[in-house]
Amino acid sequence: MAEHDLSQAELFDVFSNARRRRTVQFLKRQGGSCDLTELVERVAAWENDAPPEEITRTQRRRVYISLYQTHLPMLEDHGIVDWDPDAHLIELLPNDDVFEPYLDRNLGREREWHRLYLAVAIGGTSVFALAWALTGTTAIVTLVAVAVCVVVLALSIVQHVSRRPDRQFPLGRASR
Repeated sequence: MAEHDLSQAELFDVFSNARRRRTVQFLKRQGGSCDLTELVERVAAWENDAPPEEITRTQRRRVYISLYQTHLPMLEDHGIVDWDPDAHLIELLPNDDVFEPYLDRNLGREREWHRLYLAVAIGGTSVFALAWALTGTTAIVTLVAVAVCVVVLALSIVQHVSRRPDRQFPLGRASR
């Protein structure tokens, strides 16, 4: 089956799995073809949010088995890749623009939200502090607004730290 013969439902089914989306995305970045070893290393790195050199053998093996047994055969059956299991070579077939809307556009380029939160909280606090200083009054509304900005900053810091299980605190306690 050629990739342009796929229905929207079939495309949703094929790309409902992150490993299949990442496989196609990596192939696009590599110019359309790669070796299975390169693909396994990169997908494992994305999944574990770590550089490829820090990926363990177990993490690589998990990705390798699922790609080899499940995901690459499915992509080949749907005419998206040409997969040679003996040579471990994968090639993205032409007309990949058909499934472009189903891929992760920012894969590997995570936005650093904590910096945005920090900038917004500092900017908001500065604006309210400046407004308070210029009015010369102790308006309760201005003080409440500054307090809200500080609370938002504190909550965003807590949220950011709680989502990083590998983060170490000064007393040696890891975040959850």
